[in-house]
Amino acid sequence: MTPKHTQPTEDPRRTVETVYRLESPRIIAAVTRTVRDIGIAEELAQDALVAALEQWPRDGVPDNPAAWLMTTARHRAVDLIRRRETYARKLTEIGRSLETTVEPPEPPTPEDIDDDLLRLVFTACHPVLSAESRIALTLRLLGGLTTPEIARAFLVPEPTVAQRIVRAKRTLATKNVAFEVPYGPQREARLGSVLEVIYLIFNEGYAATAGDDLLRPALCEDALRLARVLQGLMPKEPEVHALTALLELQASRSAARTGPTGEPVLLKDQNRARWNRMLIARGFTALSRAEAAGATTSTSGPGPYTLQATIAACHAHAASYDTTDWPRIAALYAALAARSPSPVVELNRAVAVSMAEGPVQALRIIDSLTTEPTLRDYHLLPSVRADLLQRLGRKEEARADFLRAASLTQNERERNLLRTRAEECL
Repeated sequence: MTPKHTQPTEDPRRTVETVYRLESPRIIAAVTRTVRDIGIAEELAQDALVAALEQWPRDGVPDNPAAWLMTTARHRAVDLIRRRETYARKLTEIGRSLETTVEPPEPPTPEDIDDDLLRLVFTACHPVLSAESRIALTLRLLGGLTTPEIARAFLVPEPTVAQRIVRAKRTLATKNVAFEVPYGPQREARLGSVLEVIYLIFNEGYAATAGDDLLRPALCEDALRLARVLQGLMPKEPEVHALTALLELQASRSAARTGPTGEPVLLKDQNRARWNRMLIARGFTALSRAEAAGATTSTSGPGPYTLQATIAACHAHAASYDTTDWPRIAALYAALAARSPSPVVELNRAVAVSMAEGPVQALRIIDSLTTEPTLRDYHLLPSVRADLLQRLGRKEEARADFLRAASLTQNERERNLLRTRAEECL
C-alpha cells in the first residue's frame, strides 16, 4: 500500500531531521530485533533517513512520518537478510513469513516498543563494554544524542566519545551479544549503568547542552517511560524507584522553567503554581517505595538516587524558594558527596550552602573547584561563582564570570540569560 503524503512543506529537510531525532531510538531497537546487530541496525535507520531526505522534499511529508521511517528501515533489514549468505539460517530465526512479506508488520504496540527499548539499553550496557562505553553507546542509540552532546554530558573530548561508540558496537558484534533483557545476577550487574544512562538521557532533555531550546521534552518523556517500565520489571530495587521519583519530581517543574518566548526561568523565580502536581504526587509515591525497598534490602544507607530524589522532594514540598529547607538540602548533598564523590555534586552542594549559610562559605567551596580538570569548560561553575559574587556586591568580578559562563555554554537560551545577568552587573 502506497503511503499518503501531504503537500511539500516549506522545509521538509527540517521535518525529516526532527522526526528522525525523535524516532531513531525506536527504529534502531525494532530493527535490532530483526538483524541482531546494533551497529547494522543504526546503519539501516540512517539509510531510512537518507531515503526520507531524498523523497520527502520531492513527494511531500507522509501523513505518518514516523511509521514511514520505521517501515523503510524494516524493508532494508529484510533486504539485507535476504542478501546474506546465511539467508537460510536467518530465515529460520526470524520466521519464514518474511519470504512472502510485501509490507513489514504494523508498528509494534507501546508495550513492544518499551520491551525493545529496554532490550536496547541492557544490550548496550553489557559487561563486555567499559562503563563509559556502555553509557555513550546507549545515549547515542536510545537518546538520539550526537557525539558532541554526549561529550558535553561526560565533560570529555568529542574524539574520545566517538572512539568509545565505534569500539562498543564492534565489540558487541564480535562477541555476539544477545539482544535481550537479562535475568538474575546478570541483570543486577548491569543495573547501575542502565540507571545512569536513563538519568543522563533525562538530563539532556531537561537542560539541552546545545541548540536553540532549553528543553527537549521528548528525551524527558523517553527517560520517564523507561524508568517507569524498569520499576515494573524490578519492583524490589530501591534505586529503580528512586530514579523514577527523581525524574518525576524534576519533570514536574518543566512548564515553569521557561518563559513566554522560551527563555530560561531560574528556580528562585519560577511560578510554583505551574509545577505539575500529578507528577509531584507520582514522585512522592515512587520515593516512598524506594525508602520502603531500601529499608529491607540496603545495609549501606540510602543510595545516590534516593538522596537526589529526597533533595528534589524538599524543593517540591516548599511553598517558595526562600522557605525551602536549605540546611537539610545541604546535608543531603554532603551525604551524596560522601556516597558518590563528584565535582558536580560539590558544585550543587555549594548552591545549597549559599542559601543555608551564606555566599561566603559557598564561595570557598566553589574556589576549591576552579582547578578541577573536569570542570574546566563546564559553564555552570563560573555561572554559580558569578551569582555568589553578585550577592556579595563584587559586581565587576561577577560580570566577568557571567560572560565566561556565556562563552562556554552551547545552548543559545542559556547564553542569552547569562549575558543578561552580566549586563545587570554594570
